[in-house]
Amino acid sequence: MTTPIAEDRHPDSDRQRRHGGGSRPLLFTATALTAVAAGVAGTLLYQRFTTPDTSAVDAQAAGIAEALRGELTTSRSSGGATYGGRFTEGTLVAQVQAHGGVLLSADTDRDRTPDKTHTAEVMLGLVPPSEGTVAATAYPVRCYRYTFGIGAYSVKQSDMTCPAARTDRRPGSLAAQMGVLLARQPTGAHPYRPRTTEGYAHTPQGAADFLEEERVVTAGDEVSAASGQADGHGAYVLALRINDVCHYLRMASSPTPSDLIPLWAAPADEQEACDVQQAVSAAELHGTDPAKQG
Repeated sequence: MTTPIAEDRHPDSDRQRRHGGGSRPLLFTATALTAVAAGVAGTLLYQRFTTPDTSAVDAQAAGIAEALRGELTTSRSSGGATYGGRFTEGTLVAQVQAHGGVLLSADTDRDRTPDKTHTAEVMLGLVPPSEGTVAATAYPVRCYRYTFGIGAYSVKQSDMTCPAARTDRRPGSLAAQMGVLLARQPTGAHPYRPRTTEGYAHTPQGAADFLEEERVVTAGDEVSAASGQADGHGAYVLALRINDVCHYLRMASSPTPSDLIPLWAAPADEQEACDVQQAVSAAELHGTDPAKQG
């Protein structure tokens, strides 16, 4: 693993993020990376001349909504979820990737009262479900919007038109670009799963040590261009690139948040900037459990 990491703080950055924010790893070789992009392009061409059955991908979308409701359940009967919003954008990314997609964008309306409202836009259909065989017509690339605030009842899911343009403004398909992004995920053991960062220095080098010693990345992964900043809540947050994909890393100062996912791929619309200020905003906790406030 190459780790040419140097700290680069940007306290005066004017690139501000609008929002406040155990997937199994996707292991691909260079050959598979090309195959993913070609496969997505072929699927899109096929769909132009057919009327696809969206039931399979719609079921994946419903699974994400149900997972969010579990995270926001205010009772202890939610089957092992975190009971009330103890999750960050990293949880969203893990859930979306587990359902064969990517997070396109994530925003928070801080002016809405009495509670903040989070919005996440996702693209699904990039990776078919792992169980069974799904025909191409039953698993098209589709996009969905989720909104949520406090409590399971707040989760709303709706269809949306997928953006036509790539996020890097190059010609081509956004779906093909996202397929390549998935193919470049860290190749270590379970990169997007809850784990503690306790014991690692809150520096770019400490982040590199965490990624390597916890086997989040392997010798074949390239980690570079990290910038870090304290978030004011006892955590140190970094924006860095793994295999040229922007990731955010939240390093907590205690073992208490060990149920959080510390590392996740940045949303598609933030991949190019990969700004530490965006990372700090993305690392904030989502939601509140009223049952824990009394």
